[in-house]
Amino acid sequence: MSGHSKWAQIKRQKGIADTRRGQLFTKLTREIIVAARQGGPNIESNFRLRLAVQKARDNNMPLENIERAIKRASGEVEAAALTELRLEGYGPSGLAVLVEALTDNRKRTIQDVRRVFTRYGGNLGESGCVSWLFENKGVITVESNPEDAEEIAMLAIDAGAEDVKTGDGYVEIHTSPNSLEEIRKAVEARWRIISAELCLVPKTTVMLDEDKAAQALSFLDQLEELDDVQRVFSNIDFSDATLEKLRSRA
Repeated sequence: MSGHSKWAQIKRQKGIADTRRGQLFTKLTREIIVAARQGGPNIESNFRLRLAVQKARDNNMPLENIERAIKRASGEVEAAALTELRLEGYGPSGLAVLVEALTDNRKRTIQDVRRVFTRYGGNLGESGCVSWLFENKGVITVESNPEDAEEIAMLAIDAGAEDVKTGDGYVEIHTSPNSLEEIRKAVEARWRIISAELCLVPKTTVMLDEDKAAQALSFLDQLEELDDVQRVFSNIDFSDATLEKLRSRA
C-alpha cells in the first residue's frame, strides 16, 4: 500500500483523526449533499450517495446529521451551492498529488491549495499533469490481527478482490469500482470495516527516506486540513523501518 495509506492508519490508531471530527463531519455532509443532488436522495438507486452515507456511518456520524444532509440536498433545508474541483501538481520530492475539493468559492480554494504547495516547494500543474499516474479503485480497509490477516485476504480474493496488502493491525483490499460493495458485504459479515471507498491509487510510488517522508506527510496533512478539501491522493511510499521512525514522531 502507499505511504499515505500507512500514515492514515497510524493517525487512526493514535486517535489523531478524532481531534478533527467536527471538520470531518462537515466534509462528509458536503459529500452527501453533492451526491444526493446529482443522483437523487434514494440511497438504493444512487451509488455515490450510498458510498457517502456508508462512509459517514463508518466514521460514527449521527444518523440525524446524515438525514439532515440529504434534506438539504433536496431543498427541504437551505444549503449553499457547492462545486466539485480537482487540482493536481507536484509536492516536495517530486510527489504526484491529486486534491479533490467541494467549494462554494472556487477562487478561494485554488488559492488556499496553491499556498500549501508553494510553502513546501511544490507547484500546481495543469489538469491531467499527474492524473495519468493514478487509477480508480475500490479500497476497503479491514481491522485485523496477525491471526486473521491471511483468512481475510483469502476471503477477499475469493470474492473477487484484485489485490490485498497487510499492515500493522489492518488489511487493505483493492477492488474494481464495480466490485466494491459486493466485497465489502462479504468481508463485513465477519470483520470490522474501517473504511470502504473509491480512491485514486498510484500505479507506481516514490520511495522516500525518513526526513523527506516526514516533510511530505506534513505537506499532505496541511492540504487535508483545508476546509474545502475532501480528499488528497499521492504516490508517496517509505520502508517499514522509516514507518516505525515516523510512528514515534506522530
